[in-house]
Amino acid sequence: MFDFLDRYDLLGAFWTTVQLTVLSAIGSLIWGTLLAAMRVGPVPLMRGFGAAYVNTVRNIPLTVIILFTSLGLNQTLGVGSGSTDFAALNFRLAVLGLIAYTSAFVCEALRAGINTVPVGQAEAARALGLSFTQVLTLVVLPQAFRSVVGPLANVLIALTKNTTVAAAIGVTEAALLMKEMIENEAQLLLISAVIAFGFVCLTLPTGLILGWVGKKVAVKR
Repeated sequence: MFDFLDRYDLLGAFWTTVQLTVLSAIGSLIWGTLLAAMRVGPVPLMRGFGAAYVNTVRNIPLTVIILFTSLGLNQTLGVGSGSTDFAALNFRLAVLGLIAYTSAFVCEALRAGINTVPVGQAEAARALGLSFTQVLTLVVLPQAFRSVVGPLANVLIALTKNTTVAAAIGVTEAALLMKEMIENEAQLLLISAVIAFGFVCLTLPTGLILGWVGKKVAVKR
């Protein structure tokens, strides 16, 4: 019943999905943290930029953002046009689009965590002579991250599933392979079940592990 799977690189497709997820998660965590710092910062211009970015990106479909990285950045503006490896280029563009989109949700999760830190702690740190950056990195963010492990786990799970949108620009991940298999084989339900099982294997352990970590590192108040 599963003999037809031997003709397809199923593990390779899911490995591409894992790479998309890991690289995009790292980039989203970095950019999302910077956006959160902007949104709670003392500079009005930076607060305005952070708010405008988050509110705009969250209301744009991910497919539009991914297509923009390919049609807009690459084909129109020429970003990466000198590359001869189109597969690698499309992979990098997909990672860029996923980072741009997911970081907005990371930012809001972190901002919620920042709001859980008592204001008195930040005021005490400022009274000791610490700068805003020092207060944020030494006092506020460590507690904020501990408070939002659960929400960040949900963002990571959503990111794993959102990697299927990369198929729109030809990245050979699980969703693109599924489309190819459905076109070539008369096994719609079986193929769908196999791909769905693969995503469950990726997302379920992530949710369980990060949920356990969130309980262990939660700030007791």
